[in-house]
Amino acid sequence: MSNQRQDESTWPAFFADKAERCQDPALRAFYAAGVPAPQTPLRDVPLMALDFETTGMDVHHHAIVSIGLVPFDLTRIRPSAGRYWVVRPTRPLDEASIRFHRITHAEVAQAPDFDEVLDEVLAELSGCLVVVHYRGIERPFLDAAVQDRRGERCLFPLIDTMSIEAREVRQGGWNRLKGMWRGSRPSIRLSDTRTRYGLPVYSAHHAKLDALATAELLQAQIARHYSPDTPVSELWE
Repeated sequence: MSNQRQDESTWPAFFADKAERCQDPALRAFYAAGVPAPQTPLRDVPLMALDFETTGMDVHHHAIVSIGLVPFDLTRIRPSAGRYWVVRPTRPLDEASIRFHRITHAEVAQAPDFDEVLDEVLAELSGCLVVVHYRGIERPFLDAAVQDRRGERCLFPLIDTMSIEAREVRQGGWNRLKGMWRGSRPSIRLSDTRTRYGLPVYSAHHAKLDALATAELLQAQIARHYSPDTPVSELWE
């Protein structure tokens, strides 16, 4: 199974198969927790906002620096139950990445390797539908890190708030209206997208705070464009 959008019926079967085949105990437990049935309404699904800060955008040349998790559902966000870790990357920090996420050489020198927190991360994610803003970071970076440490794949369905916004503003009435005035396409970055929903401005590029921001954004997107009864398979990838 690749990291791209899957047929809705394949995720439960994939998780069941991996729960049987995985050798690593933490991964086996993660897969054994399963995923919601494709027609499960969003209102009934436990959600987990996930954000990584990394040394760069290329999964083949960069690594995870920090991890933020915030559990939520469509009616409640629980930041106090969230988690945050700084981890020591396998590749050195450069000055550009330090300016971006403000995690320093001294912090990562004292931090654990990703493998030391991986069991906790997987336990927190187990049984939840992951929510991110831009699927090109969290899933591929987590999969690569798990393959490097445990020699097995870590793939899962997720809801991407950036993908939702791209469909709404770049293919809908907003884009047609902008085109009439020859305007540029609206930004779908996290902070700019939140502004369109009247959500507060947060300091960017802290993994737990960005996870919180993503959770709030999904709630706003569902309220405006969808319904709590929308099946998960309409939005997961």
